[in-house]
Amino acid sequence: MVDGSAVETLSEEEAWSLLATRSLGRIATSVGDQPEIFPINYYPSDGKIYFRTAAGAKLSEIAVNNRLAFEADQTDNDGGWSVIAKGHAKILVSTHDIAEADKLPLRSWVPTLKYDYVEITVDEISARRFTFGPEPDRYGNQ
Repeated sequence: MVDGSAVETLSEEEAWSLLATRSLGRIATSVGDQPEIFPINYYPSDGKIYFRTAAGAKLSEIAVNNRLAFEADQTDNDGGWSVIAKGHAKILVSTHDIAEADKLPLRSWVPTLKYDYVEITVDEISARRFTFGPEPDRYGNQ
């Protein structure tokens, strides 16, 4: 625990369990000292995170620098959680890999064609759970 019970550090197993409850996250890439953040719909499986995309900025940036960060979270009125993963991305190109990825329950949220699959191999994952409430008095005034 950090800061009493307001912030709780979770295990890797809990992080993966939380990821399985959501399907919208974000990836952060960086090419030429220019960071970018992209929303993605994803599916976690066996220590990897998969997503589909169309040709464009995400694929171009991954082709130049495959190291990225991924984040997913959830909040409500009482609190929330956040999972951050770091790893390297691979654009799937083999017929076998694409056929296997086609079996995943990964569907586009918007009515656009997304032919490209990306697999993120997670090297590091962390998660925290938050309990919301009023900010404590910073100066000890009563």
